[in-house]
Amino acid sequence: YPIDRLEPLDMPINILVTEDESIVRKDIERCLGNLGYNVVASADNGEDAINMAMKHKPDLALMDIMIKGDMNGIAAAEEIKRNMDIPVVFLTAYADESTLNEAKMAEPHGYILKPFKDVDIQTAIEMALHKHGKEQEVRQETEFLRSLAEHKEDSDIIFVKNRSRLIRVKNEDLLFVEALKDYVVVHTTSESYTIHSTMKDVETKLSGSDFMRVHRSYIVNIEAIESIKYSMITIRGMEKEIPVGGSYKDALAQRINLL
Repeated sequence: YPIDRLEPLDMPINILVTEDESIVRKDIERCLGNLGYNVVASADNGEDAINMAMKHKPDLALMDIMIKGDMNGIAAAEEIKRNMDIPVVFLTAYADESTLNEAKMAEPHGYILKPFKDVDIQTAIEMALHKHGKEQEVRQETEFLRSLAEHKEDSDIIFVKNRSRLIRVKNEDLLFVEALKDYVVVHTTSESYTIHSTMKDVETKLSGSDFMRVHRSYIVNIEAIESIKYSMITIRGMEKEIPVGGSYKDALAQRINLL
């Protein structure tokens, strides 16, 4: 999320506001509306804040630390974060060390000190959303590396590099690979991925599995072949026909069970 964004959002960020002073709460809601955010719900105590968060699933929670009731904003924030992965920004008029140290335990994504200006709210929200987004990316990358480590010996899994992501694809879902000029397209049952590679490199990585080079421009999944007619292969679920090159016909005939 760009920190200098001022125009209305295509998809407004939904925010939960918890503030027990009604005048301040309405001022915050006005400010958020002017900045293009959507106040999805508001509360004046911790219990209601938790319930509203669970009900509306906001993108971010603005939480006053000192709110009425048995539960302060810090405890409410901790409970919200235990139940959902959203950033929390604290509102506080108290900047003393003990309050801040207690607030740190809830691992907030930012603070707004009262009295505040509209730009203070926007800056805190945008920084919190950006930080939270980066944290999610790190978690996803960590999960991917863990999954990759678990399946590195699994011959039924291949990872396809698509732009900046690595997509996990089961061999049974990979139908065929097609060479087009300076790039290669990997066709699966659900999507097609364009990768910067060579057919030789792809063929090497798919060797020893159910895949076979049948043409200088095509590698097919033997298990995905539906029919072969006049040296043209039909792949299940695909209208496109794949040619069999003359130098690959004998090898293909040896790989299939022919009655």
